[in-house]
Amino acid sequence: MKLRAIRFAALGLVSLLAFPAAAQLRTQPVHIIFPFAAGGSADALTRIIADELSTGLGRPVIVEPRPGAAGRIGVQAVKSAEPDGNTLLMAPIAPMVVYQNIYPALEYDPVKDFRPVSQLATYEFGIAVGNDVPVKTLAELVAWIRANPVRANYGTPGAGTLPHFFGVMFSGAIGVPLQQIAYKGTAPALTDLVSGQIPIMFHAVNELVEMHKAGKIRVLATSDKTRSAFLADVPTFREAGYALEGTGWYGLFAPARTPDEIVAQINAIVVATLAKSVIRERILVLGVQPTGTSPAALALVQREDIDRWAPAVKASGFAPSQ
Repeated sequence: MKLRAIRFAALGLVSLLAFPAAAQLRTQPVHIIFPFAAGGSADALTRIIADELSTGLGRPVIVEPRPGAAGRIGVQAVKSAEPDGNTLLMAPIAPMVVYQNIYPALEYDPVKDFRPVSQLATYEFGIAVGNDVPVKTLAELVAWIRANPVRANYGTPGAGTLPHFFGVMFSGAIGVPLQQIAYKGTAPALTDLVSGQIPIMFHAVNELVEMHKAGKIRVLATSDKTRSAFLADVPTFREAGYALEGTGWYGLFAPARTPDEIVAQINAIVVATLAKSVIRERILVLGVQPTGTSPAALALVQREDIDRWAPAVKASGFAPSQ
């Protein structure tokens, strides 16, 4: 009897030693690294996804802000994590698309070091003018720029931001050099646009909607394939006659070598989450449009956007301070 008990105990020990990862995956919390400070719409989006993922997986999912070095510290932490599905990255487009053309010694490869899981949401950019600029369409603005090249400056919420680089794209498309005026954030740039200190501004559409609808500024075009859900009365750049397109996005990534079955499981939960009308409504309030894609679709978007943004980033001449 004692010998049989010893054999069963030995078999149990062998099972635990042979399959430790499977046992741990069922009990350990999942950490979603958000590589910026807590607060804001991106952080809120991450927490919505984390709550639903926790329910779907049946275990805790913890959002862990990891700010520093413009997001690179958090991204690198996920690169170095075990590829077991317990550490994920929720990243905006910039660290996964733009940084390799900005930082000469980037600590990670945004393609080779990660596995795309799902795109979560997108947002578009808009070009806006103040009321002292006598134009109502993008074509009229281009004519005004050609007639007033000295005044043709555009404001952005900061140098090295996607609105900055989209402004460079627009400048190249119309064949007129435009001077960026980089502000420290959205509020001062919008204040100067409304007061006439700057004639033009590029920014994420959600930051322009309220003043556009109030008649304090005019958004002339938006940057996605289709019209913005937030400004359905405004044409896209393509509709306005310029083959310009570019959106920001947020995506969920796992470390490279994360097994297919783990990526598929997490993707299925995320896609189902973003298909729920109540979740979509909560995300739209944040000023972004929920998506929910396959891993392959996010991988394609990432590769296409690397090619799309690289020329503008390089043409901008932007050099980061850190």
